[in-house]
Amino acid sequence: MLTPQERSACITSIKALPNNIRAAVEGLTDAQLDTPYRDGGWTVRQVVHHLADSHINAYTRIRLLLTETHPTVKPYDQEAWAVLPDSRLPLAPSLAMLDGTHERWGVTLEHAREQDFTRTLNHPDNGLMSFDDVLQSYAKHGENHCKQITDLRARMGW
Repeated sequence: MLTPQERSACITSIKALPNNIRAAVEGLTDAQLDTPYRDGGWTVRQVVHHLADSHINAYTRIRLLLTETHPTVKPYDQEAWAVLPDSRLPLAPSLAMLDGTHERWGVTLEHAREQDFTRTLNHPDNGLMSFDDVLQSYAKHGENHCKQITDLRARMGW
């Protein structure tokens, strides 16, 4: 179980992601957005679209966790999603999705009661996960993807 301070830091991170990802991609050209962050990795564009996909799923999972008894959530093939035609769109739709999702998610998290953090869900790939597990996982997820982009920018001198 996370401490109240750790939980607060995770919530702050989740709420900050839309602004952090915007700052990470600000001013990038299409060619730069279509550059993989590492050899064999996704492009910056794919990472941003993936964040929208992933965090909508995370928000839904938290809502299921809060409203159902030990729900089983559906995994998805993120590699397959990353190559669907919408992964080549401009970033604006996914940035807007992140704005709305994270605003609502932040309110949900801020109003969670202490006993909510002991609730669990079943993830077919990851097994039993507590509210705190899901919270911490997605806070780190957003931070890691932002860092991939900012590290790429630093390496490339962008």
